[in-house]
Amino acid sequence: MSGTKKTGTGLFPIGIKEVENKIAVIRGVPVIADADVAALYGVETKRVNGAVCNNPEKFPPHYMFELSVNELQNLRTKISSTNVSLMNRNPTKVFTERGLYMLATILSGDRAREVTFAIIETFYKVRNLKRELLDLHNEPDKEIQEQKMKHSVKRVRKE
Repeated sequence: MSGTKKTGTGLFPIGIKEVENKIAVIRGVPVIADADVAALYGVETKRVNGAVCNNPEKFPPHYMFELSVNELQNLRTKISSTNVSLMNRNPTKVFTERGLYMLATILSGDRAREVTFAIIETFYKVRNLKRELLDLHNEPDKEIQEQKMKHSVKRVRKE
């Protein structure tokens, strides 16, 4: 991995925080908008959307879906740093975790590989956090719950 810049999260040219900041929950599913995916991969949005158009069989509705106008407006208010625009001629597409993995099989190159690593690590981290929160919520013993919370905070600070 020569030439790869070290970030606070490991050997990724793109930080996991950068990916985390692009994730929004729409229709109860964590997703990243097409323009944000393009920005992460360092390509134009039309290249990401072209990959979808050229491979529609690889993107069923639970991998990628188009936003309604209301969903798009809500996304823009939730994530101020998102690259999506209300003025696009084409509907904004969003990719679920599975859709991002499928997209990674189409986009190629060193940056694409490194961005895919960061995406995988981010969703892994999100799943672990969700699991820990559920575990804390279900713990009836308040003392054990506090110990688990302290352990979780220490672990998160290390990451």
